[in-house]
Amino acid sequence: MFNSEQKLEGLTRNELYECGSEQIKNAMEAGRDGLFHLKHAHSNDSQLKRDDEAQTWHLSTGQFLLNNHSHRLYIFKQLTRELSRQEVAVWKKVIRIISHELNNSLGPMSSMLHSGKLLTQNLDEPRLGRVFSTMQERINHLNEFVQGYGKFAKLPQPKLEAIDWQSLLNSVKQEWIFSIEGDIPNVECFADRVQLEQLLINLLKNAFESGSETEQIKVKIEAKSNGTLLSVSDAGKGMSEAVMANALVPFYSTKASGSGLGLALCREIAEAHHGQLSLHNCGDGQTGLVVQVFIP
Repeated sequence: MFNSEQKLEGLTRNELYECGSEQIKNAMEAGRDGLFHLKHAHSNDSQLKRDDEAQTWHLSTGQFLLNNHSHRLYIFKQLTRELSRQEVAVWKKVIRIISHELNNSLGPMSSMLHSGKLLTQNLDEPRLGRVFSTMQERINHLNEFVQGYGKFAKLPQPKLEAIDWQSLLNSVKQEWIFSIEGDIPNVECFADRVQLEQLLINLLKNAFESGSETEQIKVKIEAKSNGTLLSVSDAGKGMSEAVMANALVPFYSTKASGSGLGLALCREIAEAHHGQLSLHNCGDGQTGLVVQVFIP
């Protein structure tokens, strides 16, 4: 289905027109195979609210005879997740190449710097100390840079275990201040605890950097019919349409010192668990952002 809670299976052409959009009608009337894009589209098993999210669909069409009557068959295939996976795979390959080249240079640089310090330690030249200190700082920064991007490029397969949400939240609360919205349900969830903690920490870090008051940063756990929904909300400025359209793209950041991988890594973790991540601005006149992660 597209914009309604009605399944597509069994609908006639006219019924599909009624529940669809102009993009669907135009694609069907063109009478040929091709891609089209929809906003606010979601699958019938989705538990996520989506804010102006574009999804990509492929339409295949053909004619056949049945009982001497001509029929036209329309086959819709959701391609958004597959295209996203391919895009991320390309980014990961680029990151691995860059990381490899940087590591090949950083090792010798660090060794040469250490040798330089030893050779000049008896010289009465304070400026050399400042130069060496600056060089070491930059090498350390590049090492952290490479390690951070490596987490995204080499995310391991999840090691599934039963998740105790209360225990997990208590662990994260030792580092971050946030409030828990509602009761924590006793819901069965199997996931990689380390990866879930990293996901939650990344989302909380973004919430704190949004300018939101600490008491307005909230975490909510909800039991759904086919999984668990984790939500992190804040009362910051929210996201513009342009920022939201690119927020999950690796390396995209609006922060001067941002890596652009926080949300991208969160989405990778969610999808590694066969789940989904979505972003939307708070409604009802409130400012802020809500990030939702659904884990089946």
